[in-house]
Amino acid sequence: MTDAPRKVVITGMGMLTPVGSGTAATWQGLISGASGIAPIALFDASTQKVRIAGEVKNFDPVQYMSHREADRMDRFAQLAVSAAKQALEQSGLEINAANAGGIGAIIGSGVGGIGTLFEQSRILIEKGSGRVSPFTVPMMTPDMAAAQVSMMFGLKGPCFGTTSACASGSDAIGIAFGMIRHGDAAAMLAGGTEAAVTPLGIAAFTALKALSTRNDDPRGASRPFDTERDGFVLSEGAAVLVLESKEHALSRGAEIMAEIVSYGASADACHITQPPKNGEGAARAMKLALNHAGLAPRQIGYINAHGTSTPLNDKAETAAIKSVFGNSAYRIPVSSTKSMTGHLLGAAGALEAAVCALVIKEGIIPPTVNLTSPDPDCDLDYVPLRARRTRVDFALSNSFGFGGHNSTLVIGRYSEATA
Repeated sequence: MTDAPRKVVITGMGMLTPVGSGTAATWQGLISGASGIAPIALFDASTQKVRIAGEVKNFDPVQYMSHREADRMDRFAQLAVSAAKQALEQSGLEINAANAGGIGAIIGSGVGGIGTLFEQSRILIEKGSGRVSPFTVPMMTPDMAAAQVSMMFGLKGPCFGTTSACASGSDAIGIAFGMIRHGDAAAMLAGGTEAAVTPLGIAAFTALKALSTRNDDPRGASRPFDTERDGFVLSEGAAVLVLESKEHALSRGAEIMAEIVSYGASADACHITQPPKNGEGAARAMKLALNHAGLAPRQIGYINAHGTSTPLNDKAETAAIKSVFGNSAYRIPVSSTKSMTGHLLGAAGALEAAVCALVIKEGIIPPTVNLTSPDPDCDLDYVPLRARRTRVDFALSNSFGFGGHNSTLVIGRYSEATA
């Protein structure tokens, strides 16, 4: 381990989301206020109570891997490998025998290969145990996204998955950040992936009464902080970042997009699905991240909210932000990109951390769409309806998951003058 902590920078990102395939398409969709929510097309949802979701449109894994490789991966792993390939290509990082041992992969997923589990369970019931695929286990386990990324690109450093519900992708980035910062890796591919838009996934979240039932208004279904919100929209997708130590990135002449400044995590120890009303656990994660970063609340220029569009989460997160930032809370732009993407579960935190980096790089804050009737208990500046141009030097990304998992990342502007 090194004596002094290293700066950790972002040099590449890849994403496949309901709003667009690729970083450029997703970003353009977000800043234009485009919604990726539509009637479910991946399966016949006619018998389901909820018939809308956020799907990655026209995804063809063979654009990123061979037919043979794709056939041996669940969709969640296919999405992860595809996003990782995009990220590596943007970063220009080449993996070879000399550096592979110092480069790893941590990819989060909340539910892993639920599609494979559902299909093979159906085969077991209908056709018997002898017809169950021998690839069932290596396709369904949540760690397989990281494993497949590692094998696909020859990464021999630390490799595992994180599973902390909707904080999985954020935690993956936070843990990878720590490994690089303390010298346990030179570079990491970190992010999240999910492909839970399946008959079982939709039915299970519907049974929890967690999902919006606005089947006749897909684009208006996800409405964080609005009085008429009635649940989140289940979505799929993946986002992967290439993280490197500053020294490693500069040594190869990489373009640095932003810096991971800090990470804070906490537990509510409260309820399996509901946050405490005052958002106490979420507030502790934010405070930890700010303290680790050595930043005052007034230095944060944007918050990408967890903002799920559920009645309880949005109020609790608003309360948490107020408790951390005090009067400064009212001057900080806060937006929920889930209003457009829906909720990518284990991939959400990774995507939203990438969005924070793009906000800093591009000087544009994506809006919270569908916020037409603000909840009086949610009275912050949620950048309603339209994107906003402004300079942001430090952004905060919140991710909170079922089980009381809270994760916060601080993303900052990289400056050679202060590096």
